[in-house]
Amino acid sequence: MIMSSHIEAASRAQFGHDELRLQCPRCGGWVGNLLDRNAGAGTTLVCTDCSFKIVNEDGIWNSLLPERFAHFSRFIKEDLCDQTAQGFSSTGAEYYLALPYRDLSDHNSQQWSLRARTFRYIKRHILPRAIPSADGRLKILDLGAGTGWLSYRLALEGHSPIAVDLLTNNRNGLGAAAHYRKHLTTLFPRFQTDFDTLPFVDDEFDLVIYNASFHYSENYERTLAEALRCTRANGTVLIADTPWYSDESVAQQILAERREAYATHSVLPTDTLNSLGYLTDKRLQRMEASFGIHWQIDTPSHGVQRLMRQVITRLQGDQYPAQLRIYSARARK
Repeated sequence: MIMSSHIEAASRAQFGHDELRLQCPRCGGWVGNLLDRNAGAGTTLVCTDCSFKIVNEDGIWNSLLPERFAHFSRFIKEDLCDQTAQGFSSTGAEYYLALPYRDLSDHNSQQWSLRARTFRYIKRHILPRAIPSADGRLKILDLGAGTGWLSYRLALEGHSPIAVDLLTNNRNGLGAAAHYRKHLTTLFPRFQTDFDTLPFVDDEFDLVIYNASFHYSENYERTLAEALRCTRANGTVLIADTPWYSDESVAQQILAERREAYATHSVLPTDTLNSLGYLTDKRLQRMEASFGIHWQIDTPSHGVQRLMRQVITRLQGDQYPAQLRIYSARARK
């Protein structure tokens, strides 16, 4: 059940006095202030320099460049085929409204348990130190938003989220966020785009969150540079629930084994993306050196059961189990 205090906070999180300024993902030209226009389906925003169009399709803004769509199209199709092959289904609106605290479908309860613990930690420990002003509100970019569950929870807390993902289907993509509409005075904006060509102007967000998604990047430096560009001075970029390994060679081996196992059960070939897949200290240090940032590392407790699984993994001979941490850094400008 949604608490009335949360609904009141969500009502205050209007975009009326917040700007959401858009730029062209191709040339960087001015596209407009989304909030000054009718945001209904069929609305088109046009770049003043190169005439690139950002089109609202069923409530989702499509700002994906044609060549980037071609690059990701097989990945998008693969995701839909795998859902069908695995018989993925939800229990309707109740399923999405319960996330991340409960998985009513029992499709992936272990994963959602981890997501819930991470979200609780972010809400209690990280959001308070990212607050930029006295009103306590944050403009937040949710990268890899999936169904929009994180944006929904952030809106209930009174913040102003914007959800970004490649997937727009109504199962595990941005289309599923329609279930949240009746519980929010204004549904958060949703954008189909990729991490490396974001359609937002410089210095637009207080907080940018990679929502269990940073490891899908094909180039960490390029991806992080784009996030930092969109983050205001002294704002925060946060990476949550991306696997970390202490040993590069072991990580490569595990990643290869996972890809091989996935290829065995997948409907389509899995060579569509060259995702980097994980973090190591060396990779984190390289990003620090490239951008003059410093990662603050938080390690939420993911419960006794996960701890025991890590112990069992070590006893079985794997000395380098993956760890899920939260990495946050201030934007230096």
